[in-house]
Amino acid sequence: MRDLVDIGMGRTARRAYGLDEVEIVPSRRTRSSKDVSTAWQIDAYRFDIPLMTHPTDAIVSPAMAVAVGQQGGLGVINAEGLWARHAGAEKVLADLVEAADADDEGDPGLVATLQELHAAPLQIDLITEAIKQVRDSGVTVAARVSPQHAAELTPHLVAAGVEILIVQGTIISAEHVAREETAEPLNLKDFIADLDIPVIAGGVHDYRTAMHLMRTGAAGVIVGYGDSGGVTTTDSALGIGVPMATAIVDAAAARRDYLDETGGRYVHVIADGGIYTSGDIAKAIGCGADAVMLGAPLAMASEAPAKGLYWTPAAAHPSLPRSSVERVNYREPVDLKTLLFGPSSDPDGVVNLFGALRRAMAKTGYSDLKEFQKVGLTVRS
Repeated sequence: MRDLVDIGMGRTARRAYGLDEVEIVPSRRTRSSKDVSTAWQIDAYRFDIPLMTHPTDAIVSPAMAVAVGQQGGLGVINAEGLWARHAGAEKVLADLVEAADADDEGDPGLVATLQELHAAPLQIDLITEAIKQVRDSGVTVAARVSPQHAAELTPHLVAAGVEILIVQGTIISAEHVAREETAEPLNLKDFIADLDIPVIAGGVHDYRTAMHLMRTGAAGVIVGYGDSGGVTTTDSALGIGVPMATAIVDAAAARRDYLDETGGRYVHVIADGGIYTSGDIAKAIGCGADAVMLGAPLAMASEAPAKGLYWTPAAAHPSLPRSSVERVNYREPVDLKTLLFGPSSDPDGVVNLFGALRRAMAKTGYSDLKEFQKVGLTVRS
């Protein structure tokens, strides 16, 4: 029975929960963390940790994508970002960081700068070169496109060596309704059917949309829109949002029902939002996610190109940006390996992110991620 509450005469709303409102319940068993596996596999691609990066230039350069891959995760390049538009993307980012350090007026000026930078045309040779850098390292290559540019860019990305494609917008659906005089929207089902590589699509926030995306043939569904670090403004700009614990659980329910509907086709659920600490990662997996898409928590890495600044791709929207630009790293930067696996002297769960996940699984007696999805949960009163 859904938890409905009256919000006025004749109108009810569903009670939903964020990750900060749920807690993991220990079981009667524990085990050694050495006996725990955090491995995750999607299609033919196996990863040591259930990590995808949020596809923002703030944290993912080609070099950072390689570094994440070498540590067992999946780095996702934004194929419509700065590396696809400016030959000197590193210098562009360095100038942005310098402006942020000197800007007394704060974020609005930085958003305007990002909008201006993204007004430069996409250049296929630039994004091809960025992808080649990742491909030549030997790690799995992933790139993100928006639904608006997916059909145009994907053939070039596949030719360059992309192995996993992310079709991601703030909010995405399998059915876009358009006026007759507008350009024909992306038919996600036909688009995926024509590709030989797995496609992960999102973000979604509810059972019905997750189920619709699964029926397009997507290998994975992204839940959320990168709301971490306090930069996402979709709720204030559009009034749209669902607390992440409920959103993940609903998408996991759609995955279960789709598995029954198809006689065994498993679609992965990737949580993208509301994740700030290692405890949030554990709770996202416990709610049913197969992996997490991290943004702001990776800004602490010394390898992050924006040096502690963070924004999502929605910051560069030309008419309605839905992300601010914020400095989310107020601590000393640490190298990526330490950030992911420790050791840590910080008690707040912001370092040793996946070492902590392994320990949480061990403390509750679970040996792998799929088992851990069944962990007991409670809601804070």
